[in-house]
Amino acid sequence: MLIKIYNAYIIDPFTGKNGIADLIIDNGIIKTLVFKEKDIPHSDRSIKKTKSKEKANSIEIDATGLYIFPGLIDMHTHLREPGYEYKETIRTGTLAAIRGGFSSICCMANTFPVNDTPEVTYYILAKAKEEGSCDVYPVGAITKGLKGQELSEMVILKEAGCVAFSDDGMPVMNSLIMRRALEYSKVIGAPIISHCENMLLSEDGVMNEGKISFYLGLKGIPKASEEVMVARDIILSKHFKAPLHIAHISSKGSIDLIKRAKEEGVPVTAETCPHYFTLTENAVSGYNTNAKVNPPLKTEEDREAIKEALKSGVIDAIATDHAPHHIDEKKVPFQEAVNGISGLETAFSLSLKLVHAGVLTIAELIEKFTVNPAKILNIYKSGIKEGMDADLIVVDIKREWTVDKEKFISQGKNTPFNGWQLKGKILMAFKGKQVFDMRNE
Repeated sequence: MLIKIYNAYIIDPFTGKNGIADLIIDNGIIKTLVFKEKDIPHSDRSIKKTKSKEKANSIEIDATGLYIFPGLIDMHTHLREPGYEYKETIRTGTLAAIRGGFSSICCMANTFPVNDTPEVTYYILAKAKEEGSCDVYPVGAITKGLKGQELSEMVILKEAGCVAFSDDGMPVMNSLIMRRALEYSKVIGAPIISHCENMLLSEDGVMNEGKISFYLGLKGIPKASEEVMVARDIILSKHFKAPLHIAHISSKGSIDLIKRAKEEGVPVTAETCPHYFTLTENAVSGYNTNAKVNPPLKTEEDREAIKEALKSGVIDAIATDHAPHHIDEKKVPFQEAVNGISGLETAFSLSLKLVHAGVLTIAELIEKFTVNPAKILNIYKSGIKEGMDADLIVVDIKREWTVDKEKFISQGKNTPFNGWQLKGKILMAFKGKQVFDMRNE
């Protein structure tokens, strides 16, 4: 299949090249890439409907007014397989990822069995190769069974294919075990992704502690539950000079701690998720279980702090924390509902709100979805280069669409964004020889 794309504006933080270009993809390989103009303010260009001319084994696309980016990287996804295929499978999860613009995803270890043995890692990789639509990078468990009591065989798991380690969903409460995990991760070059939560402070809470939790009669989780553990892990990272990545930052206090640590040269990085800079605890009103997440949604002050931290670079990456669940696990009283949002298919469009609002430039946003996650995870991505596999997406950042959870490819329909009008749509995704065309959706 020969695909010719004309007049697209390419932004590639891997190569540092921006500008209007034509490219030819031949049998999944970028055969030709020619830049016509550089550093043109593309936002001033008119957005035209994508035109394509299809011949036998050939497609020509006029991409005037459209962008091309490297395929996005989600460093925090729950694919559920093995063990919880009624929530999601590797097949459906990777298809949802591609639809959302993600050509690479990291799947967390809280499967059944837990990914704490090489056999589970091998299974995930084999299944992804057989049925997956994008690259899948397994994240191994820090501790056996996610119990926080004994380190997993991290060296063996790294050799099997794990790119990072996390007990996400469960914090590592034992500080000595976290110290050892950080030391091992430093040696083997696979980062620790820390779920920062003090379970004793959370004490079975179900939402952010404050006026709304009091009004709803729901047990609250204080912000200190996250912040205490962020502080502990930063101290361990500092003392033992080991890289640390902090997952799903949600509070201003955590941001202040990370900012100070970075200023002191501590090797710490951080991510947040679209729901934390889009929603506040108000989304829980009416006992909306689709807005129940961990860490919980917080206040407007926290939301604004997260946006500022993304702008300043204190937060390095945006991840989805895609957590698909069966409808029956959300259609219960709020206290009994599971935590999580199905986020792969809405994350990029929600994040584009930061661009439309002037918080980030489009180049800064793409950096947080591509080159920064790749650096943190120590995975190689070439960007958009001649002679390399096509790993890219075509995007109309001004196209409006309405979120309809029933149209999700993911088995998880648990989203608080159902019915939202969003701006910015993935039109096409290229992953080697695979071509995904969403222009008519």
